[in-house]
Amino acid sequence: MIDIAKAQDIARAAGLELAYRADVLTLSDGTMDLCADFSRMLPRIKPGRLQKELLVRAARCRGVESPQAIDATAGFGEDSFLLAAAGFQVDLFERDEVIAALLADALSRATSDDRTAAIATRMTLHTDDSVTALRAMAECDESPDVVYLDPMFPGRTKSAAVKKKFQLLHHLERPCEDEEGLVAAALDVHPRKLVIKRPPKGPLLAGIKPSYQISGKAVRYDVIVH
Repeated sequence: MIDIAKAQDIARAAGLELAYRADVLTLSDGTMDLCADFSRMLPRIKPGRLQKELLVRAARCRGVESPQAIDATAGFGEDSFLLAAAGFQVDLFERDEVIAALLADALSRATSDDRTAAIATRMTLHTDDSVTALRAMAECDESPDVVYLDPMFPGRTKSAAVKKKFQLLHHLERPCEDEEGLVAAALDVHPRKLVIKRPPKGPLLAGIKPSYQISGKAVRYDVIVH
């Protein structure tokens, strides 16, 4: 369960305000407002476009009717939304309570929107630490089809607006400090694929060489196949 009052206290301690504005949970630093909203993803899931998304291509599991995915670094859940739109059942893990509150609010609104409801029902949010959760799954011999990692939380674009967005979020959550532990926990559950999002010219995460890569102008996906 998301404790909104606790999330508001955490935001306040970071010099931010977390409040509902026009029925949308919004984070603000006084100069910029930020919310999670899946409706802006609609152009990317149109027929003919979704299957061209690099993440969908990287995560695709041929011959699996209802693939299971774990997004271990959910953030605002936009990548998970693409996977869910492509037919994946997605478990999203977001340990920061303020970001999780914003994500939960977006999911709630998405389930009430006819355009996104079917997709949102395939997305389940967890506020647990993903490394701990993955280790528990490994002990129970649970193996999802895909584990997805996007640990490069600093802005990866030249857009000033997006950079400002990440600066706002960095009041709350720092980039991944234990890349090796995150990758090791993901590999220990033996997914069919481990998909790692990287900057186009960025280094390999934890130095792990992928089976193959899918690259675009703005992002690269390193895919490790079991």
